[in-house]
Amino acid sequence: MIAALLKGMAVGLAIAAPVGPIGLLCIRRTLTDGQRYGLASGLGAATADACYGVIAGFGLAFVAGFLVAQQFWLTLGGGVFLCYLGVRTALARPASRAAGADPGTLHSAFFSTLLLTLANPMTIMSFTAVFAGLGLGTRPAYGTAAALVAGIFLGSALWWLVLSTATSLLRSRLNVNWLRAVNWVSAALLVAFGLHALAGLPPMP
Repeated sequence: MIAALLKGMAVGLAIAAPVGPIGLLCIRRTLTDGQRYGLASGLGAATADACYGVIAGFGLAFVAGFLVAQQFWLTLGGGVFLCYLGVRTALARPASRAAGADPGTLHSAFFSTLLLTLANPMTIMSFTAVFAGLGLGTRPAYGTAAALVAGIFLGSALWWLVLSTATSLLRSRLNVNWLRAVNWVSAALLVAFGLHALAGLPPMP
């Protein structure tokens, strides 16, 4: 059980660590709104990773099949949402200090990255491949699968905690001009990620 938990943590770290649109959002939100906002964004992604880990680990083929069948609409929604976030980031005024994050704001940060991460159903295939590579097949024992899923969430959450903390420490060294530059670079990259997703749309079902 402990071995499965540690394996899951390693998988969660490996999947969360590459810098993509979610990592970029976490960094940008930490810089503009404070660490709690960035961490809430990261935990939304960690929760989505755990959800996909459940689907892959417990062999819920009918759920995986449904999501993959809806890949066109999910990719379209994700791409448009990334472009929207990029435009909103470009128009936002950088805060001179961290804003107080109220529960509604934290909920928004959490659910926006949760939905954005869930908009990539091919993540299920990644988890299925990883589980198979660990010698677990498509239907590991329930206890083992549960430990793996818990480890995936913990590993992913650990990465987002480290990233938001490091970014928060860096924030105190940046002035408004630097934050404005971060906004523009983040906006350009988010729009680029969105356009890339839209350019690679699968055939409409």
